[in-house]
Amino acid sequence: MRRPLPSTQEALSILSAKRTRPSPRPPPPAGRGLTKALKALDEKFGRGPDALKARWKEIVGEVLARRSEPARLIKSRTGAATLELRVDGPAAALIQHQSGQILQRVNLYLGGGAVTALRIIQGPLRPSLSGRPPPKRRRKAQPLDSEREAELAQSVAPAKDEALRAALTWLGREVLRGHDR
Repeated sequence: MRRPLPSTQEALSILSAKRTRPSPRPPPPAGRGLTKALKALDEKFGRGPDALKARWKEIVGEVLARRSEPARLIKSRTGAATLELRVDGPAAALIQHQSGQILQRVNLYLGGGAVTALRIIQGPLRPSLSGRPPPKRRRKAQPLDSEREAELAQSVAPAKDEALRAALTWLGREVLRGHDR
């Protein structure tokens, strides 16, 4: 037997008398749960070289930051850490001389006694961290057209010395290329 649908008035009275199931709560924000885990990991492992790289210029100063960068932080089983620095060639002696001050500054940033030693590795620095622009590539110079080359050869022909003539030809080409730009 089919049951008839309730009218609008009957539906309103049924819904007002009966409670529906409450909607489920939304999940808590992910940051709330991760904060505790991240704090525990930070206490156990500390900040790594990425935190140092971001603030390296502030930690050691502009002069040393242009010549060095933190490569990695090596933790030992005893809890002591060694900071490995990549240093631009001849600046290694300067870094070695100031290693005590660098250690103090790094420990001031990371926390007392976080780093106990420096290991210096000589090698090229990445341009973005060293503050230096990437090396410029020279473009190959465009040759002069034959008419200008002939005029140039005719103008340097009176020179008796072969080396002088070659130098004047080179200079003339560079000057004429400069006028074309």
